[in-house]
Order: sequence, then C-alpha cells, then structure tokens
Amino acid sequence: MTCVSAADEVLDVVDRDDRVVGQAPRGEVYAQGLIHRCVFVRAVDARGRVFVHRRTASKLVFPSYYDMFVGGVVGAGESYPQAALREAEEELGVRGLAQPTPLFKFLYEGPGGAWWSYVHEVRCELPVDPQASEVDWHTYLTPQELDRRVTGGEWAWVPDGLEAYRRLRAHPDFHQ
Repeated sequence: MTCVSAADEVLDVVDRDDRVVGQAPRGEVYAQGLIHRCVFVRAVDARGRVFVHRRTASKLVFPSYYDMFVGGVVGAGESYPQAALREAEEELGVRGLAQPTPLFKFLYEGPGGAWWSYVHEVRCELPVDPQASEVDWHTYLTPQELDRRVTGGEWAWVPDGLEAYRRLRAHPDFHQ
C-alpha cells in the first residue's frame, strides 16, 4: 500500500474567476502561491454551539492555529459540495452527515496565499471523534463565547477562517 502525503495530493489550479486552468500537487500549489479551491464548514450542534478546534502542529498551513470551521482543499475534479461533505465528515470523525448548506464564496488573499473559499454550514448532532491528524483539541462554543474568543485575542486564529467568519457575520442570511 502506498501512502500519499498531503503535499502530493493533486489540486485544481484556478484563476481569479474560479476557472480551472491546470492541476498541480498541493506542495507545489502552496510553494508557488497558485490559486486553488477550499471549503469552510461551520458545524453547529443541536444546541446551536459551534465546533471549534486547534489544528495539529503537522498541518502544512497555519499549524497549531485555532479555527471555527472544518474543511480543507478541494481535490482535483471534486466539486465544492463533495469536498464540503467529505471534509466535514473526515475532520469531525462522523459518517452520515446531511449535505452541508452552501452559503457564499469569496477569494481569500492574505497570509498563506490565495484560494477560492466556499463557506457552508452543517448541523451535526452525532458524537464527534475528530481526525487526530487534523485536530489537536476541540470543543463547542456558543456563538457569544466564540465572538469573545475571536475579539479577545488570546487564541491565534487561522487568518482565512477569520476572514470567512467576518464575512459570515455580515451575510444577510446569517443567524446565530
């Protein structure tokens, strides 16, 4: 059995209009700052609390940072909805989630590079068992507690997640 590292995973390379212009291994995409696709999934439990976690130290981008979304890169030939469900189930360690609801898409440009970011939301009432290779620590926070953690400055948040969170809070369909 051959193990493929995250750096070897093939991604679609896209342009500023989110059109596929080629493919390349993830390590090359990151090293060259090529635009690619990612999904962000806000996972909310039955009580309306948001899943929050700290990324593992082995992550290629933003190791050991906190995030209020699960998600990741969209593989070559994969759709945003397919990636949203796959990533949510992988990172939460569950099977049988409903298809995450797509909310909005934006081009993130900042620390770490540039990527099209499609924000989704899913209700997860299943017991979670987060993927140890992705998630170092996790909890559920009320929306108010999450806001306090974001504005308090004591946690280092992934910059792309913060941008997605700010845009989500400003989105006309956002409800806490």
